[in-house]
Amino acid sequence: SASQQRLSYTTLSELALALLDGTVFEIVQGLLEIQHLTEKNLYSQRRQLHSEHRGLKQELFHRHKEAQQCCRPHNLPLLRAAQQREMEAMEQQIREEQRMMDEKIVLELDQKVIDQQSTLEKAGVSGFYITTNPQ
Repeated sequence: SASQQRLSYTTLSELALALLDGTVFEIVQGLLEIQHLTEKNLYSQRRQLHSEHRGLKQELFHRHKEAQQCCRPHNLPLLRAAQQREMEAMEQQIREEQRMMDEKIVLELDQKVIDQQSTLEKAGVSGFYITTNPQ
């Protein structure tokens, strides 16, 4: 009933007619498969970046540990301070790379939505057009 209140009777009738021959279902199924593949690919890319970051942190930790073991006691506070700055710089770089990856993912998903809207509009499905309005 909420959908009926938001969509006119004409639009609902046109949608019902478009669904009768099954073509729209096939189009939607194809779009759904493309969307799922895209989501899996983007998730894999994000997971790979996270794994690379984890490796970089471990490598830096081991380098720091080795340097501390070789360091003379009177130089240890200076070494630790330098290592802390290096770790903070790496953390900042990781946050920035993650933010850029997340932005890329959102933009790519937004493009998929636009592609889906365009495809359904070209297929003549009533009520579909390209928009960035979330409603």
